[in-house]
Amino acid sequence: MRPDRLENIYPKSTFRIYTACFALIGVLLYCNTVQAQTASPVKSDDWTALGADSAGISLDHLQAMAGLVRSGELKKIGSVLIARHGKLAYEAYFDGDAETLRNTRSATKTITSILAGIAVDKGKLAGIDAAILTFFPDKQPVQNPDPRKAKITIEDFLTMSSLLECDDNNDFSRGNEERMYLIEDWIKFTLDLPIRGFPSFATKPQDSPYGRSFSYCTAGITTLGGTLERAAKMPVPDFAMKNLFGPLGIQKVAWTFSPLGMAQTGGGLSLRSRDLLKLGQLYLNGGVWNGEQIVAERWVKTSTEAHARVDENTEYGYLWWLKRFKCGANTFPAYYMSGNGGNKIAVFPDLDAVVVITSTNYSTRGMHEQTDRMLTDFILPSITP
Repeated sequence: MRPDRLENIYPKSTFRIYTACFALIGVLLYCNTVQAQTASPVKSDDWTALGADSAGISLDHLQAMAGLVRSGELKKIGSVLIARHGKLAYEAYFDGDAETLRNTRSATKTITSILAGIAVDKGKLAGIDAAILTFFPDKQPVQNPDPRKAKITIEDFLTMSSLLECDDNNDFSRGNEERMYLIEDWIKFTLDLPIRGFPSFATKPQDSPYGRSFSYCTAGITTLGGTLERAAKMPVPDFAMKNLFGPLGIQKVAWTFSPLGMAQTGGGLSLRSRDLLKLGQLYLNGGVWNGEQIVAERWVKTSTEAHARVDENTEYGYLWWLKRFKCGANTFPAYYMSGNGGNKIAVFPDLDAVVVITSTNYSTRGMHEQTDRMLTDFILPSITP
């Protein structure tokens, strides 16, 4: 019987006792659920469990972090997973469970980089110097024609440094992604963008580190997905399943699509937390999974090297973010996937570790700083160098 109906049958004093009992039972069930979810994981879907102690992981910091998530101080965290020495060493779910699909938003961009590397290795793409416009003879720019557009390459999009006037961090930018979503043809939207200018206070590409001027542009990665689709002669989801997800044993996938039915390679792909962890581990393994070379080792190395400067603390590879995370007296370099909400899939080569943090803290101030704090204050201190 529902507790809200007991008051109609029993006196109020008895009702309060029943209510308290129901509340206590609820707390006990919740605590038991959390304990079960954060216990050592079982062997599942190609992951082998490694106890936290054997992995050199102290649970004290992680338990403190979990407490802050449950109290709400750390907001809207869905899951935290750690792989160490190639094995699943820590797994905690605060929203859903291991089967829940996580929409990690722009972490999808990094998966697009992985797919581009596979396409180059298989000869589907001639290389990163291939000009984007050559793939779209039917969508040549009508608005804002400019001969410089013919020189925009795959690498320009991989490094967020094309000359198109496209900046998602600027609400007034002609190429801001929110304007793209209002248009039916997202590729045509991108190719029709004007060439951006560089006023005296802005650093020109030739004066920038690595010779590139960074500008975060979802439209460019969306168009990169269209390029991949035409080069591979199949939809991106099919190419991904055949060449990346399938070999990794990833079966549960949910893409988002444009009004014209093209997979959105700039964001919105949903995967399970364990499968996101696989993608990070794949790169830590040099592109190898279960003895199979899925991504060329050279592509893994090149795409996780700096090709553009984001700010004084952050550099950018081929749709991978590069940063050093400070933990006490130590500093650990990482390359990571990042998405709205503070989602991160971070690889720490010096620690032989991969960390997944999923979050639905979308479009809020401090969302990325929150998961950075989780890394520097709790997760990295828990891992023995």
